[in-house]
Amino acid sequence: MSLIRPFPGLRPAPGRAADVVAPPYDVLSTDEARARAQGRPWSFLHISKPEIDLPAGTDPYSAAVYAKGRENFRNMLDAGVLRRDPAPYYYVYRLVMGAHSQTGIVAAASVPDYDGNRIRKHEFTRPDKEDDRVRQIDALNAQTGPVFLTYRHSPVVDGVVGDVARGAPDVDVTADDGVRHTLWVMREPGRIDAITRAFDAMPCLYIADGHHRSAAASRVAASRKAAGPKHTGEEPCNYFLAVIFPDNQMQILDYNRVVKDLNGLSRESFLQKIGTAFSVKPEPAMVKPGHAGEFGMYMKGQWYRLNIRPERLPADDPVKRLDVSLLQDNLISPILGIHDPRRDKRIDFVGGIRGLKELERRVDSGEMACAFSLHPTSMADLMRVADAGEVMPPKSTWFEPKLADGLVSQVLG
Repeated sequence: MSLIRPFPGLRPAPGRAADVVAPPYDVLSTDEARARAQGRPWSFLHISKPEIDLPAGTDPYSAAVYAKGRENFRNMLDAGVLRRDPAPYYYVYRLVMGAHSQTGIVAAASVPDYDGNRIRKHEFTRPDKEDDRVRQIDALNAQTGPVFLTYRHSPVVDGVVGDVARGAPDVDVTADDGVRHTLWVMREPGRIDAITRAFDAMPCLYIADGHHRSAAASRVAASRKAAGPKHTGEEPCNYFLAVIFPDNQMQILDYNRVVKDLNGLSRESFLQKIGTAFSVKPEPAMVKPGHAGEFGMYMKGQWYRLNIRPERLPADDPVKRLDVSLLQDNLISPILGIHDPRRDKRIDFVGGIRGLKELERRVDSGEMACAFSLHPTSMADLMRVADAGEVMPPKSTWFEPKLADGLVSQVLG
């Protein structure tokens, strides 16, 4: 089996992409999705968040929701809004957000290579979220939410992708969040073969975002293999829908923290305790950390610049050296008493796309007692953790821009 392969993509019919494309299912609440889909009957949110078409308060994990998603999917197929390409292709996909641009490949990625860790992970998954994606895939008999992968950039791949992207695009649409999504269909057999060979020569790929989607695809493949005595390994379910970008074009934003209280400490006592592991300097304006090991901290009316003391840096541990770990292990856990940030309700996380003003707002409103701004995790850090077979702390990376749902899907039968 190849690491990746082309597939006959299910795509919006010509001229319908603007009606269809939608944000990923997991970045909007039900209420936000309902508002976004208002007056847009062909929005992919009717498939990815089908509870919006059921009575308010419907359990999003109820059987009725998956059935509604299947019904909406069928309606879009029957209406010709979605059409399947006649042959297996790769798709060149460019995202532009402001001054940032990244161009990659939409492909089907090997489930056995995911199972064997050639497609490398860096996060734990939650069984309930995996179950949701398994039920969604089975209900549609399709994979509609792409897994976001990255590779160490390759001149061969970049050259082929660049050649394709110089032609006229098949889709060019700007979403309502201002992100431009451009797609070119790679139809030429020579280019398709070159891409397949180039990826087969790579030692590995890395999951950037989509751990639950890839884990669910693995479970679907395993269950269908067990149920099918004539299973060959070439069936579409043995590959999962992916968009793959070179590492040198990826953009990771900061993933910041806000905390409800100071664990019973006064501001003065809190600052004193922080000084054990960090240098602490008051600042007159918002602090956006300029390098690893530097943090901003905001308490109502005052910003501080924190720098980890050199003796607190672990010598050679790819997880413990991450800024999210340094903050957790030296401040949030020992001083604020939040030992499990994955489950503790006293802490919340704010994606860098919202800006530092959002941290001030959460604190000044009285909802939170303090906020921390972090330097973004680097792609090199992510790869080191994945290569070591380790797991990153929760909420370590915030990738922007986000992929669109509905631009290309993979039908499994």
